[in-house]
Amino acid sequence: MSIKLIIADDHPLLLKGLKDFLEENKYEILGVASNGELALQMIEKFNPSVAILDLEMPKMTGIEVAKECLKRGIKTRIILLTLHKEKYIIQQAKNLNIAGYLLKDFATEDLINCIEKVNEGGEYFSNLIFPKEKNINPTTAEDKLTPSEIKILRHIADGVTSKEIADKLFIAERTVEKHRSNIISKLRLDKKYNSLLIWAKNNKGILF
Repeated sequence: MSIKLIIADDHPLLLKGLKDFLEENKYEILGVASNGELALQMIEKFNPSVAILDLEMPKMTGIEVAKECLKRGIKTRIILLTLHKEKYIIQQAKNLNIAGYLLKDFATEDLINCIEKVNEGGEYFSNLIFPKEKNINPTTAEDKLTPSEIKILRHIADGVTSKEIADKLFIAERTVEKHRSNIISKLRLDKKYNSLLIWAKNNKGILF
C-alpha cells in the first residue's frame, strides 16, 4: 500500500521536481500547495499519512502549519524541508512533534529514508551539515566557470527553466543542459535532487 502525501513549497520548480520524484518512487500525492494556508486545508481535508512542507512559505510557515495541526489534533506526520540549520529552529520543530527535518540539499535516498521512517512512527533529522562544496566561489575556483556558464547559473538562480534559458540566450536546450552538467562537475556538486538550483539560490550573492 502506497504512502499518501501532501507536499508544499512556494517555489514552483522545486515543488514540481519533488512531486515528480515522489511519484516515480510510487508515493501517492493527494495534493500540492504553494503556501502554508492551502497546505493546512489539504491536510485537514485529505488526512494524509505524511505532509512534506517547506519551512518558509507565504501565509503560513511550515512551523505554523505544524503548530495548527497539533492544536487541532491532526495525526498527519510532518516533515520540514529547509535551508536553515539553526538549533533554535530545530528545537522548535521537535517541540511541535515534527517528525522529520531535512535540508533542501538532501540526497534522494535521504528523503526516501525519512518518509519511510516517519510513516512508521519514527523520527528522521538531518545531520544538518552542509557539504563543503557550498562554499566554492565559481569566479575563483580552480575549475573556473566560463562567462556563459555564469550567465546560465544566474538564470538558474532566478528559477528559470532550461527551455526558458535557451529561448533567452538563443541557443538549443541541449546546449543549456550540457552547460548545467559542466557546472555541476566544476562545482563538485553531488547529483542530488535539484542540487544545482539550490546551490545557485544559496549563492546568488556571488553570482550578480
